[in-house]
Amino acid sequence: METSTSESRQPSTVLVVDDERGPRLALQLILQREFLVVTAQSGEEALEILKNERVEAVTLDLKMPGLAGQNTLSLIRSVDPDLPVIIMTAHSDLDSAVAAYEGGAFEYLPKPFDVDQAVELIRRALGESQREQAVLEPVGEVPEILGKAPAMQEVFRAIGRLSQSSATVLITGESGTGKELVARALHRHSTRATKPFVAINTAAMPKDLLESELFGHERGAFTGAQALRRGRFEQAEGGTLFLDEIGDMSQSTQAKILRVLQEHEFERLGGTRTLRVDVRLMAATNRDLPAMVAAGQFREDLYYRLNVVSIEMPPLRERKDDIVPLAHTFIRKFSAELKKKIDGLEPDAQKLLMRYNWPGNIRELENAIERAMLLADGTHISMEDLRLGDTGAAGSPRESASIIKIPPTGIPLEEIERLAIVEALKMSNWVQKDAAELLGISPRVMNYKIKILAIEIPRSRRVIAEPVTPVTS
Repeated sequence: METSTSESRQPSTVLVVDDERGPRLALQLILQREFLVVTAQSGEEALEILKNERVEAVTLDLKMPGLAGQNTLSLIRSVDPDLPVIIMTAHSDLDSAVAAYEGGAFEYLPKPFDVDQAVELIRRALGESQREQAVLEPVGEVPEILGKAPAMQEVFRAIGRLSQSSATVLITGESGTGKELVARALHRHSTRATKPFVAINTAAMPKDLLESELFGHERGAFTGAQALRRGRFEQAEGGTLFLDEIGDMSQSTQAKILRVLQEHEFERLGGTRTLRVDVRLMAATNRDLPAMVAAGQFREDLYYRLNVVSIEMPPLRERKDDIVPLAHTFIRKFSAELKKKIDGLEPDAQKLLMRYNWPGNIRELENAIERAMLLADGTHISMEDLRLGDTGAAGSPRESASIIKIPPTGIPLEEIERLAIVEALKMSNWVQKDAAELLGISPRVMNYKIKILAIEIPRSRRVIAEPVTPVTS
């Protein structure tokens, strides 16, 4: 049995039951930032823990040797009918989902699952076990959005302009850019701030269960519906409902969402009574919705209803000035959580962070810092601790690989130089000063090379340059 605590407050206790050590410890690491976590590797061990400890929520793997998850669920319900149990399984299908609900599971979450969704689901389970209606604003302080880059200042201005509005907002951007943080900030600064903020990742929810999750269901609506269930729209009454990854919804669900936006009403699954709701809707996607509309994959009328106001979150590679401050924020966060004193970044580590392209954006940066802090031996994170892979940085293990491939027919040296400069510019998001540093030349030489090699800078990245004076490298 493994136990961990958080010092910031008195946490609720969550029991994680999984026979596989890797997933069990991974979920423990995620949850221990907010909850007291107790783990068990079998159904038998879980039942023994429940006899001796006060547990307020359970996550239970469905497929386990010995006492299977479904049998464990049945025995847990016989011991404590009100204890919320969340089924988590890699063997996700409609039959197992229905079986979980028939057995009295609070919720069913297929693996692999979204980390934020799992934490939110446990918060909701704990909330509904204590009061009739859950308020899904996360326990503790909501993280503020950080950013000095011009693109982030535009985001801040948009949040300010929309703070007193109830308009529907569409938040776009790549995965990991912080779209939900924008939605939470809009809610927190709105007139609805005292009401619930309810979030759901529509892509992570099985399509067969999404409509029940959104609109709720009446008792007997389908096999396993043993009691009335309020959906997310009802839970968010008076507040904000955030639909993440809206581009992954089915056409039938899209039609029902459109009706709520137009008429402010809906029916629960299996119900005949029309319910009216006052909810501000925010949606987010990393997909190209206009292209999906053109391809007939997303309803045009719903797109225009959602896109009353749009906010685009910039990728981290376009926020170079924010990378190091964000890294230091994560260092402070994990220093407390991991109980490990790390004072900052070594200079080479800072350079590596600035050079890396960050395809996973802020989420990837946060994970990289947490991993680096676990690996770091000293009081500062080194370049080696970051383990970011091959970024073209000095010191990369390239002894056994050729950097430049020369074709059998040959290639002019000038063309090799041109390719190297273009590659450095791409890695630096077309910031000439950073590209020059990558190649070990001065910004003045870089400016000159761009001119004489006729390298085209993307229009969005062009800046006014000083007059070029011929120089020698």
